[in-house]
Amino acid sequence: MAEDRLNQVPHRRYNILTGEWVLVSPHRTKRPWQGKQEKLPALDKPSYDKECYLCPGNHRASGQTNPDYKDVFSFANDFSALLPDTPKEVYNEGLLLGKSETGICKVVCFSPDHSLTLPLMEVTAIEKVVSLWQKEYTELGARTDIGHVQIFENKGAIMGCSNPHPHGQIWAQGSVPREVESKTVHQGEYWEENQRSLLGDYLEQELQLRERIVAENGHFVALVPYWAVWPYEVMIVPRRHHPDIAQMRGEEKRDFAGMIKIVTTKYDNLFGTSFPYSSGIHQRPTDGEEHAGWHFHMSFYPPLLRSATVKKFMVGYEMFASPQRDITAEQAARTLAQLPTEHYSKMDGH
Repeated sequence: MAEDRLNQVPHRRYNILTGEWVLVSPHRTKRPWQGKQEKLPALDKPSYDKECYLCPGNHRASGQTNPDYKDVFSFANDFSALLPDTPKEVYNEGLLLGKSETGICKVVCFSPDHSLTLPLMEVTAIEKVVSLWQKEYTELGARTDIGHVQIFENKGAIMGCSNPHPHGQIWAQGSVPREVESKTVHQGEYWEENQRSLLGDYLEQELQLRERIVAENGHFVALVPYWAVWPYEVMIVPRRHHPDIAQMRGEEKRDFAGMIKIVTTKYDNLFGTSFPYSSGIHQRPTDGEEHAGWHFHMSFYPPLLRSATVKKFMVGYEMFASPQRDITAEQAARTLAQLPTEHYSKMDGH
């Protein structure tokens, strides 16, 4: 199928990292919706909220008191989904199988300022967040009872975020989750056959085609993956083959922080709102294996489709058959690439 036909007829696209397919129906929406229709309230959260469980010096629901932290701050989740001392047990009754799972869950407050989301933070401040991610990944991953460390953020109430103070989470667990397992297999097979990174070769092709590139700097590229499922899905990929974030140093780390700020700022600028999303860093498991083929990347899955209040839900066909999208990856990338990197709240008229 010719490249230009991909934006005209229904077709499926293959995800090289997971082996899954997505149905694309570009004839339903010839072009992405441009601009917002609703005017939402300004970004007017206070820098400190005495009722917030995550602000410096405040009491959390557990009764513990946050220190008067000045930068990024992490602590063990008071309501962890995983517990380190869960007894090892197996339930196997006929066709029913269950296994206990151990792990550690942590909360990462990006800033002491209650009002600062990532796009509103300085790059130097985001770099401190990256440094803490590296520290947590290294220390948690070094434990013999931890096989995988998942770093992620749910931004916005519609993404299930229970506290408005900008923060992310880290879940470290004994087993390797299904999504990461799939990516481990596909990247590992490609590495064994070619002695090259699957994602590195994919990035090289994307840079040649330049149809889905959103932004780039010295060490990182942000793009809408060819197989994207969410309307404005973006993936940040390092130019160098790094299996995990602990490998970054100096300028690379600053460029990673800078790219996070660029992507999240473009998101906010798309519809003039604090753009909700789930983001996560996928990197090699910490199960003691080398996983030489792993090429770390950060993905953003945002639900907004046509405006600040019109969302994309995974329903119907997508729940029972396969993911599906109307706006093509190429259309979404063009829209995002054209947006300014200065936050809309700092522009004239706001």
